[in-house]
Order: sequence, then C-alpha cells, then structure tokens
Amino acid sequence: MTDKELFQAAVKAAENSYSPYSNFRVGAALLTAEGKLYTGCNIENGSYSMTICAERTAIFKAVSEGERNFARIAIAGSGDGDFSKPCYPCGACLQVMSEFDTDSTLSIVLSDGAHKLSDFLPAAFSLDEK
Repeated sequence: MTDKELFQAAVKAAENSYSPYSNFRVGAALLTAEGKLYTGCNIENGSYSMTICAERTAIFKAVSEGERNFARIAIAGSGDGDFSKPCYPCGACLQVMSEFDTDSTLSIVLSDGAHKLSDFLPAAFSLDEK
C-alpha cells in the first residue's frame, strides 16, 4: 500500500468521525508490519476529557486484535472538508505510538508526506532506564 493510498484510507475513516463539538473530523489508517490495515476516527464526548483521537482508536483496535508491530500510520483531519493541510498528532497520541515504535521505524504519513515519530517526539517518556 502506498503512502497516498494509506492517506486516502485515513480520509475515508474521517467520514465516521463523531465530532459534534469541534466539528473537526479526523481519521487514521494504521498499517501493520504484516500489511494489515486498521482504521479509526475521533470520537468526542460532552465530557471533553473522554474524547479519543483517531490515532489511538486505530492503534487500540489493532492491539486488541493482537497486533504489536506497526509500519505506518496516516492521519487526515479537517474542519471544512479540505484534507490537504497536515493534521499533526497530539502529544498523547505520539506517546502511545512510541510505546509500539520499539525499533524507531514507525512512519507518520500526513498530507505533506511521511515523517518519523522522532521528528515530532524526540524524547518520549519511557520506563526503561537509559
């Protein structure tokens, strides 16, 4: 699957967004190292802290199915239907991604191209003493 196809899967996932408060739809498409695709969307809640981002939805779906090795994740977000501007992952999502990026190869695909997780989170929290 190309980066463009993965990004389009994220745009499609955004269609399922439940975002009545922000009106900002986000979709994510996560590709495992074995080539399996998991998608997710943001799901808001009137108790704002209970909201979950698209990236974590996709990752948690994959983990709940036994997946642990992720190759790429695409993220698409828009408040007006224009997904051409990059939608950057939040800190919580970056930290969750770092939990599964043990070999530092996870690629984050946005509308402006592919990035490494370390581009956004150069010093992730870890329980490992370094």
